[in-house]
Amino acid sequence: MKIEYKNLYTHFVFTTLHRLPVISEEHRQRIEKYMTGIVNHHDCKLYAIYANPEHVHLLVSRVSNMDEEQLANLIAEGSSHFINENKLCVGNFQWQVSCSAFSVSKGDVDKVCKYILNQKEYHHKQTFAEEYEAFLKFYQTALNPIKSRE
Repeated sequence: MKIEYKNLYTHFVFTTLHRLPVISEEHRQRIEKYMTGIVNHHDCKLYAIYANPEHVHLLVSRVSNMDEEQLANLIAEGSSHFINENKLCVGNFQWQVSCSAFSVSKGDVDKVCKYILNQKEYHHKQTFAEEYEAFLKFYQTALNPIKSRE
């Protein structure tokens, strides 16, 4: 059966190789704009993006003929090529070989956008490692809900 309409929101987290803080504030917006262009070029919609020194958050809705892995590969390959071609970091820039993709309900889009756009302030309180561990714990719990005791 063909799906006529699909509205899926995905919160991606891309991490630099070895979690090194190589994305400078000086080039942050240029990298964000380029990554936004990749998303838009593939008929997807970007709702929020923020490039931290060692990771980038994006909230995207995808077109029906593209899965998370396809879009993640396009973003990673295109942005790493752009960063290296324009020498926007010291040495050869690379993303880790995998990224994370978390599903987001339509009702949570605004909340996730605010979270992504407030990354600078958020990371004054919590490190990326702590943030990522909390994501994994939250989504693992969502996948394996605790059964009520009867």
